[in-house]
Amino acid sequence: MNSPAATLGDEGKFEEAELMYREKLRRCRQRFGDEDPDTLTCKDNLALFLFGRGKYGEAEVINCDTLRLREEVLGDEHPHTLANMNNLAQIFFRQGRYDEAATLHRQTLQKRQKLLGDEHPDTLWSMANIALVLLMQGKYKDAEMMNRETLGLRRKVLGNKDPCTLTSMNNLTVALAMQGKYQEAEMMNRETLALRQEVLGHKHSDTLSSMSNLAVVLLMKGKYEEAEVVNQKTFELRQEVFGNTHPHTLRNANNAALIREGKEKGVKVSYMGLHLV
Repeated sequence: MNSPAATLGDEGKFEEAELMYREKLRRCRQRFGDEDPDTLTCKDNLALFLFGRGKYGEAEVINCDTLRLREEVLGDEHPHTLANMNNLAQIFFRQGRYDEAATLHRQTLQKRQKLLGDEHPDTLWSMANIALVLLMQGKYKDAEMMNRETLGLRRKVLGNKDPCTLTSMNNLTVALAMQGKYQEAEMMNRETLALRQEVLGHKHSDTLSSMSNLAVVLLMKGKYEEAEVVNQKTFELRQEVFGNTHPHTLRNANNAALIREGKEKGVKVSYMGLHLV
């Protein structure tokens, strides 16, 4: 069951939700002290909410403090401590601090492998996160290798249709496309899209990301007619789901212009407009 603060956030009442998270933390501190597990959970919830709102600076400060306390109270290999390490690495990632994110994700991965084993879902998340950082660093071959390994393990542990497995398929598509491996990227993209439509539905944000990516891969291959059709369908669905001014909707509007440019000039367009999700 969602907390009242989480419910407010789901309803788009973000300022009210933030105030409620802060008040809950204040009460926990007052009643239990800074090192109590309930207090640390309240800090986690506030930091995650702020992260979701793009307030990365404050989220980082809170998460660093929680990580320090959990290392002192629980040790540096406790699952809750490792969760804070992972969250801090994600904050670094969103801020474009890729080297710091990579270092922390690798530390988290090593500890999760030791504590949880190579096939635990949390371990696989750390592997997937490292693959994302490698993509953003432009290390596409390394990202491809890490994504392939993660995908193989997720298929084994979670199955072919688990959303996490589909995320690895999607991100492998991106790694392939950015190396010019368009044929394999297109095949992987179509498979991911079909599975996401089946598992998540045609209007789910992840499904629409796969549709948008397919349009981009087709654009990069010079298949302008099909790219135009897929992009227009994605644009219309995103208008319906997200509205006209959402960044994802606007991205498809931009893609439409790139497709027209490619058709007019008769040249392939190299474009990093792929969704990592």
